[in-house]
Amino acid sequence: MKKNTFIKSVLILTIGGFITKIISMFIKIVLARLLGTEGTGLYMLISPTFTLLMAIASLGFPVAISKLVAEENKNNKNLVFSVIPISLILNLIIIIFLLLASKYISSELLKEKRCYYALISIGFVLPFISISSILRGYFFGKQKMIPHVLSNVIEDLVRLIVLIIGLPIMLKKSLEFAIAFVVLVNIISELTSILILFLFIPKNFKISKKDIKPDKTNIKDVLSIGIPTTASRIIGSIGFFLEPIILTFALTKSGYSNKFIINEYGIISGYIMPLILLPSFFTLAISEALIPNVSKAYSKHNFKYVKRKIIQAILFSLLIGIPATIAFEIIPEIPMKLIYNTTKGINYLKFLAPIALLHYIQSPLTAAMQAAGKAKEAMNGTLGGTVIRTISLLMFSLLHIGMWGLLIAISLNIIYVTCHQAKEVKKMLK
Repeated sequence: MKKNTFIKSVLILTIGGFITKIISMFIKIVLARLLGTEGTGLYMLISPTFTLLMAIASLGFPVAISKLVAEENKNNKNLVFSVIPISLILNLIIIIFLLLASKYISSELLKEKRCYYALISIGFVLPFISISSILRGYFFGKQKMIPHVLSNVIEDLVRLIVLIIGLPIMLKKSLEFAIAFVVLVNIISELTSILILFLFIPKNFKISKKDIKPDKTNIKDVLSIGIPTTASRIIGSIGFFLEPIILTFALTKSGYSNKFIINEYGIISGYIMPLILLPSFFTLAISEALIPNVSKAYSKHNFKYVKRKIIQAILFSLLIGIPATIAFEIIPEIPMKLIYNTTKGINYLKFLAPIALLHYIQSPLTAAMQAAGKAKEAMNGTLGGTVIRTISLLMFSLLHIGMWGLLIAISLNIIYVTCHQAKEVKKMLK
């Protein structure tokens, strides 16, 4: 029964993830072709900030709710309603912060004033992302994967349609307004996702006063899981946030022009990394299906089952990862030309492809640790990897080797974090 549930969940999430990834690739094609290299570069400059603030805004609630719901020891309605007020207060603080700090971040840190409106826009998007992620966490804990898959697919379809219609109009005004529009489109798409998730709430679903009143124990339990999980994401996001700042500083010092930095960084972040991470839809599906399964089994000390599921998850991840790596090494120009209509950055792609194999198995390992209540250990791995990445990025970027310093830093981070998580998973199953 457990085995069937896990495989069924992986299958549903994989099919959904594949469809979503196809739509996402169309979105990337639309963005790449309409925004161009310069526009893509500008969007990639604000992406680390977006990722960092998403990590803070969500506070690890989806993983925490998924784990606690799966253990079947809580009032699940109260669990969700206890978390929502905290999430909304946190989002309000972030909005105020962005209204006050966006001008400084854009002009002084990112050295690009055209990012100002996009940074402001991030704040208004985050509450919608937070609420939809909380609802998804609930459905994951219940091992109901169809609501998540359907909401994701429709969300991306809506985003694609709105971008195709609205982006050319915004580009006529200015590139900076167009970048802000790309961010704000998330409000419409996330709102659509929330409405779809509500449709899957049972018709006999009733809410009592007891369900709505925040419970201190539930809040404490959610935060005990969510904070280390978020800390791990925040640490990684801080490294990602610092990346363009350090890169711009070091390469400017080495004599590279701002135009070179924006264009090349746009190629790596906008073209190469999304392509390298293309198989991640599969590893993410496995990781998401793994959390409720491992959480329930680990709480009952069924370590044999947990070990079997983790090994199975790694093998599934490599099943997609290995063919993708071979394709990126042997025929890199085909996916590049097909998706982005360019062959710029092929050498970058061939360099990162073998390293990415480790990244494909990193996600299931980390998910297993979080499901087993080892979020702090997972955080330590991310912290070590981020420190290594940040220091090596600064060092190698000053060696006048262009963007290769960034690629080396990315590689060292992947190698360290994957090895650390593998070691910790082995330790927790002894």
